[in-house]
Amino acid sequence: MATAELDRRPLTLKDLASHLATGCKPPSAFRVGSEHEKFVYRLGSYEPVAYEVDGEGRGGIHALLEGLKRFGWSGVYEDNQFGHTLIGLQRGGGNISLEPGGQFELSGAPLETVHDICEEISQHLSEAAVVAEELGLGFAGLGHTPTWTRADIPVMPKGRYAIMRAYMPKVGGRGLDMMFRTCTVQANLDFASEADMTAKFRLSLALQPIATALFANSPFVEGKPTGLLSNRANVWTDTDPQRTGMLPFVFEDGFGFETYARYAVDVPMYFVKRGGRYIDASGQSFRAFMAGELPALPGERPTLKDWEDHLTTLFPEVRLKTYLEMRGADAGPQTRLCALAALWIGLLYDPASQAAAWDLCKDWTVEQRAGLRADVAQAGLKATIAGRSVRDVARDVLAIAREGLNRRNRLGASFSNETGYLTDLDEIVASGLTPAERLLELYNGAWNGDAASAFDAAAY
Repeated sequence: MATAELDRRPLTLKDLASHLATGCKPPSAFRVGSEHEKFVYRLGSYEPVAYEVDGEGRGGIHALLEGLKRFGWSGVYEDNQFGHTLIGLQRGGGNISLEPGGQFELSGAPLETVHDICEEISQHLSEAAVVAEELGLGFAGLGHTPTWTRADIPVMPKGRYAIMRAYMPKVGGRGLDMMFRTCTVQANLDFASEADMTAKFRLSLALQPIATALFANSPFVEGKPTGLLSNRANVWTDTDPQRTGMLPFVFEDGFGFETYARYAVDVPMYFVKRGGRYIDASGQSFRAFMAGELPALPGERPTLKDWEDHLTTLFPEVRLKTYLEMRGADAGPQTRLCALAALWIGLLYDPASQAAAWDLCKDWTVEQRAGLRADVAQAGLKATIAGRSVRDVARDVLAIAREGLNRRNRLGASFSNETGYLTDLDEIVASGLTPAERLLELYNGAWNGDAASAFDAAAY
């Protein structure tokens, strides 16, 4: 049914599920999208960067966005309490956007291969470096800022963030840290049918903590080690239990698009967007909205665009839209940005690899999966699941992913396939040390206890 027709009558749960199902496509049309965030800091001082010119007349995030327009990016604007505000950029199928604390995000176009993704990332980082150098700025790929306090970090002028800032402390202890002090890398993948979505959702959700361990890259908070290897992952355990986590219902019999839609409508809302402005609906019910009983907009009912907006405010370890988002990894260097896409393509886009990977984790219980999610933030590859170390499971997962990529055999400019992008992850497993543990070695050695050196170590 056409969107315009749906928007003329009240939406039903079936309509919401049907929207999710519009993502189904034949395997020949499968694509992969990559997203990554990075911290922007002042070279030399490692200070966070304000949106506008700061008190010393130095250009900020706005100047960075404006400077990138020379490369063919066009501005994305929002009319809000701050005025007509430049909040992002778009070019082709890709977007650059701002997270609440100025984290700079590339949301790439849906592409065919990891070669394409790595080229897209490389081009973006090269362009951003040109402008950043002119402004005395740098970028760092870490899962959590190593030194900044929450009070240090300026707020970006986006309407939805004001609503989220007010709501987050009501539902969790670390929501503001999530907003202002974390960065992630994400891979987005397609599905062919409801059954295919279900199988991929279950597998990727079960194995998401394995990715968290492999990519753990955030051992410091406010200048000190915390005893955790992924402070980013730990933050998500105390952000908002109604919209985060490992979603046990995904593994129950009968799971499908409607099950996820039923879950999503009962996650409290953040906002409704009308006329380009965000209306505060925090804590209110999308189900009530469907009945025309939303306190923020009495008598109004949602459109499919409202449903799409609401779906972006759910933050489980794997998120379903019209594709699946892998959300469990800390940000890191360019090679690992490419590696995340390679890992999940190898596991999810080859049927034999998907089946083999499921054999590794199909018998894990709800309690084991939840425990593993918490354990890997602290112990990384040394955590255990069902009597095995995460390091051993990760070794098997990488071997399976490599087989899947070999069978895909998508060749790049050098006539090599996509398996080479797993090299960083192979080295992590071979050493038994996460990236975070490498940073801790430097902190306790050459850095002489100066966690700010992590900005240089993680610089793009």
